[in-house]
Amino acid sequence: MIAYGENIKIFCGNSNPAFAQGVCKELGLTLGNSEVKTFADGEVSVSLYETVRGADVFLVQSTCKPVNDHLMELLVMIDACRRASAGRITAVIPYFGYARQDRKAKSRDPISAKLVANMLTAAGADRILTMDLHASQIQGFFDIPLDHLLGNPTFVEYYLNKFPEDQYNHDEFVVVSPDVGSVARARTFATKVHMGLAIVDKRRQKANVCEVMNVIGDVKGKTCILYDDMVDTAGSLCNAANALVEVGGAKEVYACATHGVLSGPAFERIQNSAIKEIVFHNTIPLPENCTCDKIKMLDVAPIFARAISHIHGGTSIADLF
Repeated sequence: MIAYGENIKIFCGNSNPAFAQGVCKELGLTLGNSEVKTFADGEVSVSLYETVRGADVFLVQSTCKPVNDHLMELLVMIDACRRASAGRITAVIPYFGYARQDRKAKSRDPISAKLVANMLTAAGADRILTMDLHASQIQGFFDIPLDHLLGNPTFVEYYLNKFPEDQYNHDEFVVVSPDVGSVARARTFATKVHMGLAIVDKRRQKANVCEVMNVIGDVKGKTCILYDDMVDTAGSLCNAANALVEVGGAKEVYACATHGVLSGPAFERIQNSAIKEIVFHNTIPLPENCTCDKIKMLDVAPIFARAISHIHGGTSIADLF
């Protein structure tokens, strides 16, 4: 159990209540008594059934699909707490939606990530706690403090336990970035697990459709671990995995990503791909009807609980990295 002070409250919306329960269990707290529902026309309604006056309030809500519904729930929850005189409001957003719209890729594009940051601040949030933003510069979009947790320590621990160096030769393993944009995070991960690095070069023709062109690096006869921050339709990841085997001659392919968005044909693609196992964090809940047996979930609720404890106590979260 993590030590915490008095006058701390944790509430959640409908995006990932099991995750919020896990955070509360680690803290030895009871999840706040509240109700988040929608009227017949889709409007969000929030009711807080306990006082938050002067309290340090943490609102746990991933903005995963349906993204707009869950984002609106979070905004209304923040407003409810602000109007109920909460002492401080921290929006705990394990998965931050709209993070891929972080720049103008072409004329007249919106920068939706900045818009969402402005909305959260305007609603009354005093602080943001999130994990593995798609683009780290989004931290600068906020005019309020933001704590950015990293998912790679959990993956490092998982793979060093799965493939311990005293039993496996890590020279026969290679971490693979599925695209050029993920090279920096893949390099950091590769360094920590003492493995080599390779890159899959792809050319995206249109949104959610990509074509793998080449494998940069030596993967022949090696065990590959694809590393990324999120998987949406799984097209990029599965094409990369297939290319590693068919083009690069890889022995077998594993994969891991912090956020399993898993839209559209993602489950079918993963099941039919060369990927032997794919690991996600539980920042986004896995659908109950998921039949893909290649997917494994790692719990990061303890990491968020420790971060909340540090924030509430006014101490550094540096030990979480």
